[in-house]
Amino acid sequence: MSEPLDLRPAPVSRGLGGRWSDRWQALLERLQASPALYRWSLGNPLTRWVTQRRTQRLFDLMAGFVHSQVVLACVRLDLFRHLYQAPADGAAIARHVGLPEPALQRLLLAAVALGLLEHRSGGRYGLAPLGLPLATHPGLAQMIEHNHLLYEDMRDPLGMLRNASQGSMAGYWPYAHDARPVQAAPEAMFRRYSELMAASQGFVVQEILSSYNMDKHRCVLDVGAGLGRFALALGRHAPHLQLMLFDLPPVLALTRAALADAGLRQPPQFHPGSFLHDDLPAGADLVTLVRVAHDHPDRIVRGLLKKIHNALPPGGTLLLAEPMGQPADARPAASDAYFHFYLLAMGAGRLRTPDELGELMGQAGFRQVERLANAMPIHAQILIGRKA
Repeated sequence: MSEPLDLRPAPVSRGLGGRWSDRWQALLERLQASPALYRWSLGNPLTRWVTQRRTQRLFDLMAGFVHSQVVLACVRLDLFRHLYQAPADGAAIARHVGLPEPALQRLLLAAVALGLLEHRSGGRYGLAPLGLPLATHPGLAQMIEHNHLLYEDMRDPLGMLRNASQGSMAGYWPYAHDARPVQAAPEAMFRRYSELMAASQGFVVQEILSSYNMDKHRCVLDVGAGLGRFALALGRHAPHLQLMLFDLPPVLALTRAALADAGLRQPPQFHPGSFLHDDLPAGADLVTLVRVAHDHPDRIVRGLLKKIHNALPPGGTLLLAEPMGQPADARPAASDAYFHFYLLAMGAGRLRTPDELGELMGQAGFRQVERLANAMPIHAQILIGRKA
């Protein structure tokens, strides 16, 4: 790996209160590990539910890989789209997918248990609430299929921790773990990951456009534009904007073709280059950085943010959107565990908190850094920074 992995800053000591809290936690650990307390908690109607819930959560953690493989099997059989057309019984589904009905029944019952499918009248299966988005949003199915690379790498989790850059995921995202130019790579590689990013970006785009008012801007530079999914949605949402797209030359060649017949009021401007080596074009009063920073280590992000600051006019704005972690002193979200390992498997990036990203933006010269409230932070959180 050409870039060393960053360390997340350790939480600041909380002084005397922290030491008392540590002692209290140590006492609780000893009590919770007591077999006598376990038996008492199960026998007490007021505490039984706590012990049962904790046991169920631990079992779910152990069974999580099975759950993910159930989802993957359903996606590969195209079950969700098939049952979206009409519910069907096990025999009909078995004929459709070409599997023995007794074995398929185990998959169907597992999907029911996970809330993906549900029983319908006449012994049929239909979509449950969790299965419906998988039938109607193709990007979700593509990400589930893509995650198979991560699961392959994590079959040996210790081996992955020792050398994450040698796995299947690292080969899928070469730019994220190799600071050298990758422009000589085959076009198929750029098309592969660009199409995945475009397919999975819809929810993030919706979060941005519903949370930030674009009316005050006249020109937007999208750094790491990919196939232009965000730029296209932005151009239709705010047709007065002049759009500037910046990405690697082979990626922008694909973007030109993808947006050739988009019907935007103003044709986009394409600026090929690498933010590792090239300056960013000037002229935009808003720069957007969507799911880019978390792919890279602090050194590269710091340099990129400085280049964005230099490209903006006084009063210009940076909008940074990506999944972000909880602060070190807050209760982590379960989704943080996924992103920690996904980004490790990609290369040298990491999941940062809004405070960490805000500090990097401040070091680059941005002032008035603020986090916008948005409806679904699991898709992305949004930071706004302004050039003084």
